Amino acid sequence: MKFTLRQLQVFLATAHHENISKAAESLSMSQSAASGALKELETLYDVKFFERAGKRLKLNELGRQFWPRAEALLAQARELESDLQSHRDLGRLNVGATLTIGNYLAVGIMAEYMAQQPGARVHLEVANTRSIVDRVLGFELDLGLIEGELNHPDLELLPWREDELVVFCSPEHALAGKSSLTDSDLRAAHWIVRESGSGTRQTFERALHGLVPELDLALELEHTEAIKRAVEAGLGISCLSRVCLREAFRRGSLVELAVPHRDFSRDFYFVLHRQKYRSQGIERWLELCRDSAL
Repeated sequence: MKFTLRQLQVFLATAHHENISKAAESLSMSQSAASGALKELETLYDVKFFERAGKRLKLNELGRQFWPRAEALLAQARELESDLQSHRDLGRLNVGATLTIGNYLAVGIMAEYMAQQPGARVHLEVANTRSIVDRVLGFELDLGLIEGELNHPDLELLPWREDELVVFCSPEHALAGKSSLTDSDLRAAHWIVRESGSGTRQTFERALHGLVPELDLALELEHTEAIKRAVEAGLGISCLSRVCLREAFRRGSLVELAVPHRDFSRDFYFVLHRQKYRSQGIERWLELCRDSAL
């Protein structure tokens, strides 16, 4: 084998940052050392992985094909090094979760994961579905837990657990006493909704297909807790996962509104890069998630 793991690290860092200086900085190397390592790798096999676009280095077709294989090989090397250094089986895990899952489900799973494997490290990133998917595609996350559906040739989407959105309001809202809402009620209401790009927004628009252009989307917020507070304050009605509303319904600070003629059901999913090496840590995380849904 002619290439070195350090050369692969430089290649991957350059692919991520699209700049050799930033790649070198991320690896605590000098720019000249990083440039030399990348040049040596390309010279060894008489290939070019990047095209220069101004100050940016963009992967060419060969580079794009090489990227996931280099990522998988380096991930295995890191896992082996972790095992040798600390005798742990699972090592570090980078997980992304959408806001609903991250705030209400993933933390408990993370605690169980770390309790079963003392010394294991988990980094949990919470963002909307679009952000999580982009970071899985860029090999910045080992896997994602998402609410939205997607179709991408480089990604594998695995069903995890069922969920449903619930329309709700404050107890003092004019709609609170209605046994069920009609489309006319939905049109007349002021809505507080999640931002575009979130799985919750995707399901909301699917459930209210044909009606969305007529709705008064008065306020758009990125965080579920902010939406709940706004609804409690009487600013409008909203639609969120039942997972994040259970406690508020129990306290009576929010009231569920029945919309029986609309389907708000959905699934939560695992999203993984098809070329990502499935470490023992990833497999164990998936197992714990599935167990939690039983």
